[in-house]
Amino acid sequence: MAFSDARKELDCSICLNIYTNPVTLRCGHNFCRDCIEDVLDTQEGSGVYCCPECREEFQERPEFRRNRTVCNMESFRSTEPEKKESQIFCTQCIHSPVPAVKSCLLCEASLCDDHLRVHSKLHGDHQEHQVEALEEASQKRKENLTNALQELVKKREEMEESIKSLQKYKRKVQDSADGVTKRVTALFRDIRRQLDILERRVLKEITMKAERVSFPASDLIQDLEIKKDDLSRKIRHIEEICNMTDPLTFLQESDTGLSDIITGVCGAIILEPADILLDADTAHNYLNIPDDRKTAQRIKKMLNRPNTQERFRVYRVQIGTVLNSNLDRNGTLNREVMSVPVFGSMSDSGFGFAFHSVSTSGSSSGGTVPQYSNVISPQVMSSQSFSSGRHYWDVDVGGSSHWRVGMCYPSIARTGEASEIGCSEKSWCLERNGDTFLVKHNNKSTNILANIPIHRVRVCLDYKAGRLSFYKLDIPIRLLHTLTDLFTEPLHAALYVGGGYIKLGGWERDM
Repeated sequence: MAFSDARKELDCSICLNIYTNPVTLRCGHNFCRDCIEDVLDTQEGSGVYCCPECREEFQERPEFRRNRTVCNMESFRSTEPEKKESQIFCTQCIHSPVPAVKSCLLCEASLCDDHLRVHSKLHGDHQEHQVEALEEASQKRKENLTNALQELVKKREEMEESIKSLQKYKRKVQDSADGVTKRVTALFRDIRRQLDILERRVLKEITMKAERVSFPASDLIQDLEIKKDDLSRKIRHIEEICNMTDPLTFLQESDTGLSDIITGVCGAIILEPADILLDADTAHNYLNIPDDRKTAQRIKKMLNRPNTQERFRVYRVQIGTVLNSNLDRNGTLNREVMSVPVFGSMSDSGFGFAFHSVSTSGSSSGGTVPQYSNVISPQVMSSQSFSSGRHYWDVDVGGSSHWRVGMCYPSIARTGEASEIGCSEKSWCLERNGDTFLVKHNNKSTNILANIPIHRVRVCLDYKAGRLSFYKLDIPIRLLHTLTDLFTEPLHAALYVGGGYIKLGGWERDM
């Protein structure tokens, strides 16, 4: 056992010093008498005693015996080796340690006086080496170690700087990665959003396409359901006739004729949209018709197309009268009078058209002069006409806030109030003027509660049934109104554009 370990065996576990008057408990553990007495005194109130070392319990205060073996080692304290200053011994004296007086710095060998003299006389191994006194050698060695220490400290500082630089680079890389992560996340989030928008748009277009294709079939199904009910009624009537037993009654009832009974039954035909083209020869000179003949655009500058009998033209209406005293010598209204608003009554009458020059003509009774204004009617008819069958066509009206869509006879007037679509018995239309929607015929209007803006309109014609229906193209398609009449002439599609433009076939444009 090492000396230090043996030394620890003589220490009391209570005071941690070498035993003084050592005693032993029944459990075999040793303590200073005074130390164990103090411990047992503190345990006396608890009614039980225990060894501080192994915690063995005793019901009564334990007796202890003097440890003679440890007591005999009292002298050990006087013989305990004292710490001595560290010494350097001669490396040549191998039999007993002899303090060295000088060391060879090159060979790192230390010599006592005797060996130093011997080697000096014999020019021994260290004759050419630098041999110095221990103090000098120690001082130089300390300087060398100090220099080495400084070098190590310097290297450690360099390493710390390198670590800091690498940590800074690591943070920079991490920040860059975080930035890229955010951008990529935002990019994919935007891609998912765009895909969702595209998905909804494609699904909506599919639904709209299905609605557009199935609409004629749905309308025809409804018509055939009515005919089927009528046919069922006729079948029941024939069955009743066949069940008659009286020959005379049977012949009288069957005189109605079988051919008349089954008249009206027709095959189911799925309609295709009519290919409507606008007739530029009927277009007003304030209405531009491009080469595709599908668009009607309201313009501010009048076109120089010939004013033929087929073309819708500007017409004049009287809007009021003024006193002769408000005219100058040339018959022109004074500026103050001309600044008075005189067009309000025209918009109230339902025309809603732009007025241009104001003119007067001659004097009249009572000293008053009538006032007239030019009314623009930017309308156009289609080249095609329909005199039988069932047809439909679509129009995109989203480019205008004032429009009329409808049908008219070819004999409609081309000037005057009767030329306005919906203002005579020869035309029918659906009109929007701002937020107001209405249907018009023979200058009679019926308001429609559209709830939301209308961007696309479908016009359906059943010529024989005398029905003209207007639908709002959406999901689902919504019936706005149906006009009924007895048609006596072929019908042309007719458009009015109060501003902006409208385009035929608007539904197919987006599909």
